[in-house]
Amino acid sequence: MPWRPSVEGEVPTLGWGVIDWITEMLAAPDRAEYEPFRPYLEQEDFILHWYALDPATGRRRYNRGVLGRPRGHGKSPLLAALACVEACGPVLFDGWDACGQPVGKPWSSVRTPIVQLAAVSEEQVRNTWSPVLEMMRAEAPIHEHVQGLEVMDTFINLPNNGRMSAITSSARTVKGARAVFAVLDQTEEWVPSNGGVRLANTMRANAAKVGGTTLESPNAYIPGENSVAEQSANFWADIRQGRAKDDGLLYDHREAPPETDMTDRASLIAGLRVAYGDSSAHPDGCVIHQPPCAPGHVDLDRLIATIWDPAQDPQQSRSDFLNQITHASDAWISQPDWAAALDGDAVLADGDAISLGFDGSRGRTKGKADATALIGCRIADGVLFEVRVWEQPAGPSGDGWVPNPLDVDATVRQCFDRWNVVAFYADPSGWGEHVARWEATYGRRLKVKATRSEPIAVWPRGKNSQVGQAVEEFRQAVLNGEARHDGSPSLTRHVLNARRRSTRTGYLLYKAFPDSRDKIDAAYAAVMAWKARIDAVAVGLDKKKSSGGATFV
Repeated sequence: MPWRPSVEGEVPTLGWGVIDWITEMLAAPDRAEYEPFRPYLEQEDFILHWYALDPATGRRRYNRGVLGRPRGHGKSPLLAALACVEACGPVLFDGWDACGQPVGKPWSSVRTPIVQLAAVSEEQVRNTWSPVLEMMRAEAPIHEHVQGLEVMDTFINLPNNGRMSAITSSARTVKGARAVFAVLDQTEEWVPSNGGVRLANTMRANAAKVGGTTLESPNAYIPGENSVAEQSANFWADIRQGRAKDDGLLYDHREAPPETDMTDRASLIAGLRVAYGDSSAHPDGCVIHQPPCAPGHVDLDRLIATIWDPAQDPQQSRSDFLNQITHASDAWISQPDWAAALDGDAVLADGDAISLGFDGSRGRTKGKADATALIGCRIADGVLFEVRVWEQPAGPSGDGWVPNPLDVDATVRQCFDRWNVVAFYADPSGWGEHVARWEATYGRRLKVKATRSEPIAVWPRGKNSQVGQAVEEFRQAVLNGEARHDGSPSLTRHVLNARRRSTRTGYLLYKAFPDSRDKIDAAYAAVMAWKARIDAVAVGLDKKKSSGGATFV
């Protein structure tokens, strides 16, 4: 989880008061008679993180959130409860009590509360709106404590002339409604073609104007569809890499382990227990807390029966029930396959024998420059790692950006100073002069050469039948466990972005669509690094042992 105790102590949060308010005020949905709504411990954990405060200012730590869980987990009731508390409960910082704990107050004490629950279709928006109506049923204690609350079928009147409502991407009034809180439900379905991306951007802008927040609840998305869920995942990747200008996103996604075998009952049960967490009805309780929480509401045997139904698409089952972000039909390497190739304990030492792959770009498409990537691969065991990936920064700072050739050249030189580079393959497209200089400087030191006359320069993409062969050999090496990687974020993102397209000489790698911002250059650099490593192995250079020691750069 992203939220952690600070150096001085635990991060202050309004979450404790929110949990108490939800339990005391709201009815549990889908019950014949009134029962209080009690979040699972896992859901309480999320609430504590979501309402974390900056200890210096008391401001909310996060302005955007993503809660990614499989279908049936219980996301909709939780989001409905959060919508209710944002509408009427103590979610605004109102100082510190005598014990130094934060105190909250409702939005209605400072402004008109507008709360929206959004989806791209009427059917989807009902997933969260229906629990809201049940939580505020007539018997719920909230009516005894909140004045001015009127629950209608299609909207709810709130104190201080506020309003809670459900909207879809076809709504024309969303731009003017400055919501203090908005739920964006099933954002894996929010794509440009149905207006979902535009709706999300508008709702975030509205919330920003009043200091509000937005919370997404996606299931696993399909990479390459450019959905809102995928864009948020990319934003989280930028935050982890230090590329984002703002880090106000709480990203909480959990999926089954990549090695989960859907044909093996024991493996599938284990994977489902991880994905469903506290909501799993397994008799041994949850697997995410110690001691384990009591069994939840999701019947895993029923899920297995659905997954094993011959009419069920296995890929859809992975997305729906294991919550695994898998791949598009034309994906080169799937997310589970790439995740299964992770070697998180890999350690690279100074002086290790490595190969390098370089894919450079100086060109631009519609103002968006391609990336430039330098990827390494250890000869001894085939572990790939990201030396450096240069990408256009987001926002105004990226205007007119191109990779700095001096920085690229210096990085290449550092590799030769630090490691024993025995092979180096580079696509010379756009970087022919630099590749020629590297050949003049380092060509004699390389134990494996592309050709006698050009020891580093290899095929420009798509102009040699060897490209397709190398691309497929790399994919097979990943699937067979021969090629491993250290989890480098840019390399991972580029590999998963890559789509394969058939050509007369095999298939090559492309973006999902020509002007996509999703880069694939590190994927091609990895293919070259792997090809160079295979050629080095062919002449016996893998027999020398690594010295061990330093961590990956």
